[in-house]
Amino acid sequence: MGMAMIIRLLGTPSIEVDGVPMGPLRGRKSWALLAYLVLAERPASRRRLAELLFPDADDPLGALRWSLAELRRGLGTHAVLAGDPVCLQMTSCVVDVDFLRGDSTQAAAWEPAGDLLEGMSFAGCDTFETWLLVERRRLAAAGDALLHERALALLGHDRADVAVGLAAMLVGRSPLDENYQALLIRCLATSGDVRAATEQVARCEDLFQRELGCLPSPALRGAVEASGRLVALSPQVGRAAARAQLEAGTAAISAGAVDAGLECLRRAITEASACRDASLEATALVELGGALVHAVRGRDEEGAAVLHQGMGRAREVGDRRLAAKACRELGFIDVQAGRRERADSWLSEAAALAVDDDGELAAICGVRAMNLSDTAYYREADEQVTRSIEHALREGNRRQHVWSLSMRGRMNLLRGQPACAAEVLDECLAIVQSERWAAFLPWPESLRAETSLIMGDVEDAGERYAHAWALACQLADPCWEGIAARGMGLLEARRGSIRAALTWLADALNRCTRWPDAYSWVHAYVLDAICTTGFSVEDPQIPSWVDELAELASRSGMREMVVRAHLHMGKLGSPGALEAAELAVQSIDNPSLASLVSEARGAHR
Repeated sequence: MGMAMIIRLLGTPSIEVDGVPMGPLRGRKSWALLAYLVLAERPASRRRLAELLFPDADDPLGALRWSLAELRRGLGTHAVLAGDPVCLQMTSCVVDVDFLRGDSTQAAAWEPAGDLLEGMSFAGCDTFETWLLVERRRLAAAGDALLHERALALLGHDRADVAVGLAAMLVGRSPLDENYQALLIRCLATSGDVRAATEQVARCEDLFQRELGCLPSPALRGAVEASGRLVALSPQVGRAAARAQLEAGTAAISAGAVDAGLECLRRAITEASACRDASLEATALVELGGALVHAVRGRDEEGAAVLHQGMGRAREVGDRRLAAKACRELGFIDVQAGRRERADSWLSEAAALAVDDDGELAAICGVRAMNLSDTAYYREADEQVTRSIEHALREGNRRQHVWSLSMRGRMNLLRGQPACAAEVLDECLAIVQSERWAAFLPWPESLRAETSLIMGDVEDAGERYAHAWALACQLADPCWEGIAARGMGLLEARRGSIRAALTWLADALNRCTRWPDAYSWVHAYVLDAICTTGFSVEDPQIPSWVDELAELASRSGMREMVVRAHLHMGKLGSPGALEAAELAVQSIDNPSLASLVSEARGAHR
């Protein structure tokens, strides 16, 4: 039995009933209204909708009533549209954008179609146009994330020849995205076409040099090498030898001997496969995938392909815990990259597999909290932090406990509660010190320094930032370097040295993005700081920084950063930007952000 009604908003909008195209809605504004009702965070009042879509009409509310009547005619009995605020309730229809937002089963039904309301523009509706641009970018990125996931899955299941087409499509859509370039190169090399892979490296390097003035990271050439790497069997083969290589590999990674550890893990995979121990092979694959993600810079894409392979093997042997770990790691990769819907799908799958496993659930809830706080769903994020800590305490996992505490401290900081944040982060830092977890220290210490700076203790902030910066540089961690250098810039700004502040912030921007697997939230956090600081001296680079923040925030679903980008755009005189900020902030539980928007509106008046 076919689906009763499908509403297509991606590409040229249309409505189908049982596969038969229906007559189009009359008027672009009717399609605009439908898109807004489907995608808005909360129902909007009739007055708000009239202001958004009919600001110049003689009778805005009358024009809205006409469009609502047109929607009722077009949707018929498949949806109910009523009330004030206006609520749209679907009864027997589905919207194509839901495929992008759904689980893996729903996502499988999505095919590339085009932008939201493609080809339509709405002159005179500046606030709606701003909202539409954000949604177009977000949904385009969600579509890219699905193609990316499919290509990685094919690559991880020895179908690189098919994955090449998807990877090439991604490169065509975003040629300056190094991750997509690396994926295409890895697919080409894995499929056996090393020459084409090498040629693609050269083309990409030429493109980056021409368009960006710099070369891609070393991870790009590493994609060819990693795909062609062969590991010979050791003189002693069999299950015992494979287990020994696995144990040696994990021990070496833990001790910081990364290259040796990776080699042992690869050998363990080869030997487990040779002796047909699928369970051991699955374990080694997941361990290798995790090591590539967490212990090596710029190798998230390679790690994701290995994790897909490991997850498949784990499912074959019925190892739910191992499959959950692979899903969680894939979710973490997507959180870092800002692929929100895919991250949520992986983490939901991981949680379903990890029932009654406190250790794994602690980690899953922690990553979920990270994803939710990145996207400014703070209440839901705090609930996940609480669950993560509860599971971690039952498991006795102090490092997971402290990691989740840092997420709570960050949320308190962002929501304008520096004293609460300081208390949480002090607890966090005490555990970090007792655990001697130096590799993590720069993150909570930088956040704690910012609480001191906000509360006026510049001396304490300076000491903490300096220590976090020095340690981050020793660790050579781009994320930690970026967050600490950002703090050093804010410190200089507080001292009145704006040019020195901008130098630090520009360095922070370079550092946190120097590898393709950058943490998108830190990237946006640094961009927001450099925009804010740059306005005080009218730096000529402000428009390019604001554009970069707006696109990154939109594509990565970072709602708070979208609002901040709108505020910066408002300062630059962009029509409708402040109104768009007011619209967007209504669905975000952050009093501090709401105050910023109110201040901007007051200054504008």
